[in-house]
Amino acid sequence: EDFLNLIFKAMMKDSLNSSHPVSSAVQSSEQIEEMFDALSYVKGASLLLMLKHYLTKDVFQAGIGVYLHNHNYGSAQSDDLWDSMNEITNGTLDVKKLMKTWVLHKGFPLVTVIRKGKIIFVQQEKFLYHLETENWTSDESYLWHIPLTYITSSCNFSHCTTAYLLDQKSGM
Repeated sequence: EDFLNLIFKAMMKDSLNSSHPVSSAVQSSEQIEEMFDALSYVKGASLLLMLKHYLTKDVFQAGIGVYLHNHNYGSAQSDDLWDSMNEITNGTLDVKKLMKTWVLHKGFPLVTVIRKGKIIFVQQEKFLYHLETENWTSDESYLWHIPLTYITSSCNFSHCTTAYLLDQKSGM
């Protein structure tokens, strides 16, 4: 419950136009200190949980194992973690491409789901809680790669979760 409360607080901060990406280039030590706030840590943890759920626990843990093995006693960059995940997925999913859409954008998407008969339409747009006109910038170019999972009525809810990657503004 505590982590869920932290996630909602971080999402509130991240839904403001004055938010910042989890990862960005820095020029000074002061900028480094500014980057490591609650938003960066909580959003970062949430993104890792999202990735673990999408890849499955075993694949995610194998990727972490490769990452730790490849970088033990050394330094690493965020791309190194995504590259390790890509080694495990054997090219079936570009984890680096997926995760860069989350860590390099500030904010998060609002996904709208519309059902017309048996067809489901989904679309994404940047969610803004409160438009701050003095800090407003257009975010129409923002596009997240969103792992969506769903269950149909024809399954028993235990082993039939299906995944869909929304990597466009809309899809079906």
